[in-house]
Amino acid sequence: MKTLEYVPVPAFADNYIWLVSDGRDAVAVDPGEAAPVRAYLAKRGWRLSAILLTHHHADHVGGVADLCRDASIAPIPVYGPAAEAIAEVTHSVSGGDHVRIEAPALELTVLDVPGHTRGHIAYFQAGRGEHAPHVFCGDTLFACGCGRLFEGTPSQMLASLDALAALPGETQVHCAHEYTLSNIRFALACEPGNAELAAWRDEAAARRARNEPTLPTTIAHERAVNPFLRADSPEIRRTLADELHEEVADRLASFTLMREWKNRFR
Repeated sequence: MKTLEYVPVPAFADNYIWLVSDGRDAVAVDPGEAAPVRAYLAKRGWRLSAILLTHHHADHVGGVADLCRDASIAPIPVYGPAAEAIAEVTHSVSGGDHVRIEAPALELTVLDVPGHTRGHIAYFQAGRGEHAPHVFCGDTLFACGCGRLFEGTPSQMLASLDALAALPGETQVHCAHEYTLSNIRFALACEPGNAELAAWRDEAAARRARNEPTLPTTIAHERAVNPFLRADSPEIRRTLADELHEEVADRLASFTLMREWKNRFR
């Protein structure tokens, strides 16, 4: 199996467009802008062979039309969520479907992960031998955070996060935004006694000071430090009750209160 390269290409203020390449061909995930993708492909001498989309927001799909127009030989296949209307999608997919791309050689399983949007999907690449698994999760799961609930419900988002948390611990998590430092500040407000989270704060700050991405993270790491995957933590539930003066009846209530608090946290 040829080794693939996974590159976060910065876009806008804090987006990442992920490129996956075998050294010749490349797949772009959520290209909200065309220019950064074009520039990076030209720099490396790569050819765009396919596009994967997780949801319909403009900062994830805005560059698709221009990149498709760049195709000089054959149309570029564009995979996207069947439950959302995205004009450029040529292959509509939903949970349980499989995406096979010839070059670079990619086999991906589609996961339904609604919450941020109603039809949000993720793409999971299983590990093989010494090659780790990977997941492209758009705006559902972030390093130390999760997406806002623009269209879905708390129960949908919690179920989606549970599905991602159930992936193998070594799975490389390719989120679509560099929100990590602000997410860590909130996570520490929720769970100040989490020593692994405090260590991650220092490491992430050092990476950003060097202008390095904090991504990818891993599922195992997120289970340990991400409050939205830890809604049943006794410390988090105590913090929510003390901070919000609300009864935290169960795990869903914990998640719901935490997400609402995060919306207004500064």
